[in-house]
Amino acid sequence: MKRESRNLLAKATDSILLSIEHFNRPWDRGRHEAVLVLLDRAFELLLKSVIRHKGGRIRERYAKETIGFDSCVRKCVSDAQVKCLTEVEALTIQIINSLRDAAQHYIVEVSEQQLYIYTQSALTLFDKMLKDVFNKKLIDYLPERVLPVSSTPPSDFESLMTVELSEIKKLLAPYSRRRFEAKTKLRSFAIIEASLGGSRLQPSDGELEKLAKRISKGDSWEDIFPGIKRLTFNADDDGMSVTLRITKSKGQPIHLVPEGTPGATVVAVKRVDELSFYSLNLTALALKIGLTSPKTLAVIKELKLTSDAEYYKQFMIGKMQLKRYSPKAIDRIKKELPSLDIDEVWKHHKPTSRKKTGGA
Repeated sequence: MKRESRNLLAKATDSILLSIEHFNRPWDRGRHEAVLVLLDRAFELLLKSVIRHKGGRIRERYAKETIGFDSCVRKCVSDAQVKCLTEVEALTIQIINSLRDAAQHYIVEVSEQQLYIYTQSALTLFDKMLKDVFNKKLIDYLPERVLPVSSTPPSDFESLMTVELSEIKKLLAPYSRRRFEAKTKLRSFAIIEASLGGSRLQPSDGELEKLAKRISKGDSWEDIFPGIKRLTFNADDDGMSVTLRITKSKGQPIHLVPEGTPGATVVAVKRVDELSFYSLNLTALALKIGLTSPKTLAVIKELKLTSDAEYYKQFMIGKMQLKRYSPKAIDRIKKELPSLDIDEVWKHHKPTSRKKTGGA
């Protein structure tokens, strides 16, 4: 393991252990905020450790600072060289990041049941990544006596939401004078809903007021938070392994959104036929831009299009691997071609063996 990767991993495990310590503290002053901040730091450092371990870069050329949280997640989802996350796993990390952002910069009220779900699912994912990438286990870093526990673990999201929204409705009752408290509780659900919808923007006071009015009016939580309605968590028999899931029955697959999309998370839940979106194989793409397939592949390598989910994605259908490009790849290549020296591009990226390369 590279020294930088090893040091980043050590700092990541320090943060995850501190998050467990804070979760189990017998007093609550600053506890929820500390757990979220430490979980968020643990994952950013873990992702950077993975990227360096797999030979990727965590600094852009000539940059003084390392890449940010979103760029780390994007690389680990879409860059074939360092890929270590599924879109659903990335969504788990993004939820924690969005809650951490609210906790660090303003006020958000997260219930014990919510905190348990996010903390335990984070530990499950952290442990999985340690095993998959480094062949290590989280238990290797924990004293035998340490165990994240909750005296009131939730049984399912539906029950959790029913109880939480009932409590918020009581806070919004006429003359209760606890509207601000109700909004701080609503903020966490608004953040989750926004994350599931592809936005990382924090809810405004006006948006929270609209949600509060809908709750007071008696609207169901399923209608108010349709995204959260699709969210479930799975736990093993002892509750120690918890994973967040998007219910497939709702027909809302997850896809990557383009980098730089204003206010967008890295992954979003949208209705999209991906095979229709990534509709071109290499031959079809080459015909569209007027180059041979080998030279088109050389241009693709030069522009690093296969590292960007806006242009490229691999699919597995049975045992067959399909490499597909989106129509946006046509526009990008045509835009860049005038500034490229095709002879130089071919010199640097032409095949060095008879091994077949290119799209399916």
